[in-house]
This record gives sequence, structure tokens and C-alpha cells, in this order.
Amino acid sequence: MDGIGRASRIATGEWHGEGCPGPTARLQSAAMDPVPCVDRRRFLGFAAAMAGAALLPAAAPPRRRAPLFPISLAQWSLHRALHAKELDPLDFPRRARTFGVDAVEYVNTFWQDKAGDADYLRELQRRCAGEGVQSLLIMCDREGALGDPIAKARAQAVANHRRWLEAAKALGCHAIRVNAQSSGSPEEQQKLAADGLRALCEIADGLAIDVLVENHGGLSSNGGWLRDTLRRVDHRRIGSLPDFGNFRIADGEVYDRYQGVDELMPFARGVSAKSHDFDADGNETGTDYRRMLDIVVRRHGYRGHIGIEYEGSRLSEPDGITATRLLLERVRAELAARLDHEAADAAAEERR
Repeated sequence: MDGIGRASRIATGEWHGEGCPGPTARLQSAAMDPVPCVDRRRFLGFAAAMAGAALLPAAAPPRRRAPLFPISLAQWSLHRALHAKELDPLDFPRRARTFGVDAVEYVNTFWQDKAGDADYLRELQRRCAGEGVQSLLIMCDREGALGDPIAKARAQAVANHRRWLEAAKALGCHAIRVNAQSSGSPEEQQKLAADGLRALCEIADGLAIDVLVENHGGLSSNGGWLRDTLRRVDHRRIGSLPDFGNFRIADGEVYDRYQGVDELMPFARGVSAKSHDFDADGNETGTDYRRMLDIVVRRHGYRGHIGIEYEGSRLSEPDGITATRLLLERVRAELAARLDHEAADAAAEERR
């Protein structure tokens, strides 16, 4: 159709309102103009609504829920590489990052002579910051028995630990881990260890650093004994660092690991996920991680860091660390689903 014919057909149609053709004209022009006709008032209203919508803030994306517990890496997991000088302790934060971990736990024996070295601590802190790694605690050994029967030796052990409290403060750690080492009868050891630990806590309090005791051989691997020792210390800075595997009291005497962790969890300000070997399904062969984490997370409501502490020999250190992390992540996901299900059931029960 030529332009003149089109114009004459539109001109003969009925017009309604402000510039909108009537029904006859719309039918006549539909084949020629695919754009639907919109009443001017409606168009202006629509445009205003769209402009207003553009000014509204965009809907926020759904928040990602934090995991039930974060995972850290204990320096002991790389003890073979460190002892062989294949890994510089200053490179530990960078190495931890390669395992997908952003928090670390140091072992003082790998840099025993650096506790008072301000330059070394600044460099270690700088590397942590560069890698986005958080320093959690320092595990302290070989500084004397905090429960030594000789008062002077006990006081010296307390003094020896002070530099590690100061190093922990410099690195931004929240705690140091110590040992409740002593000798004598169980009652005597408890009294002596509590005395040394309380003296150390009084120093730590001024630095806002916690003092954590690990089940680490001898009577400290008796969960009930260590729990009662911590109660006897009776200081706000005292806490525990339950280890899944350190429950050998003496030759032929091993404490039940699940009972021991359960007894220590009320004091826990850190947890060590000890691992040695894994089966074909990726489960740790010596500890039932599902049962253990049910105690730690579900029964006691713990939500702090759980540290990978691999010390096996069959797998390489990197493979053992990775296997432990994957197992922790898998059981963590299972626990989260179970807790969600229990919460939904409880909510439904309340509505009845």
C-alpha cells in the first residue's frame, strides 16, 4: 500500500481521547504498524512508575551462611618438612593458604629462639597479613614443668612461658597452649599443676591472652583429671585445647578419647583434630570423626576453630592435611543439615 492510501485510511478512522485512534482505526492500522497503541495517560503513568522503581535499591543477594566452625592448620602438621629445613617457619602462613586454610596455630619449638625477636615477629605478622591468614595460638613445649614439685623450678617454668605470651600478643593470637606437667600422686600433681597454671594466668590476664591446656600425655591425658585441674585453677584465662588423639596416659593405659573430649569441652577455646591415617572412604581410621564432632559441635555447641593436626606417616604431609580438611568439611556439612532438620522439627512442634 502506498503512503497516500495509508494516510487516508487512518484519517477516516474514529479518534478517542488524546491522540489515540478509535477501534476502527486500530484495526485498520494493525497490519501496518506492529507497535501497540498505548493511551497517553497510561503511558505517562507507566513511565513514572518505572522511573520510581529505578530509584529503589537493588534487592540484596542472599547472605551466605557461615559454616558451623572454621578450620585452621596446626604447624605440627608440617613437622617433617620443618625439621628437614624444607620449609622456613616464616613461610608457614603462605603454605597454609595453599591448603585452603586462613588461620594457623604455631609450635614454638620450630622457632624457639625467636620469641623475643621483635623484627622476626613483625615479619611473621606481615606475611600473615599479606596472605590473609589469622594467627590463633602458639603451642608451647620445652619451657619447664608448670607443676614441678620444686617451687623454684615451678616459678621458673612460669617465667619461661612469659615470652610466649608476649609473642602471642605481638602476633594477634588469642592464646598459648601449655602442658600440665608434674610428678607425684594424682592429687599432688593436680595441686601443683593448678598452682603453676594460675600463676601463669595472672600474667596472661594483663596481656589479654588465654592459657589453654591440652591433653598431652601423662595424667593430662586423663580427661577427668585435667577437667578437675582446670576447675581448681579457677581463673578466667584458663581453658582447654581438646585433642582427638592424645589420650595415652602410660604404656598400656589409654583413656577413652570420646569421654575425654566430652569432659574437656566445657573449657574449650580451641580444638585439635588429630589424624594419622584414612580408609578408602576418606574416614580417619583411629577416630570416628562423626561421633567426635557430634560431641564437640552438637552436644557442646562449640563454634570456634577446629585445627587440622596431621601426624601420620603413610600419607605425605600435604596429602594428610588435605584428607583431614576434606573429612572435616564433609562431616561439618552433614552436621549442619542435621541441625537444620532438628530446628525445623522443633519449630513445627512449637506451632502445634
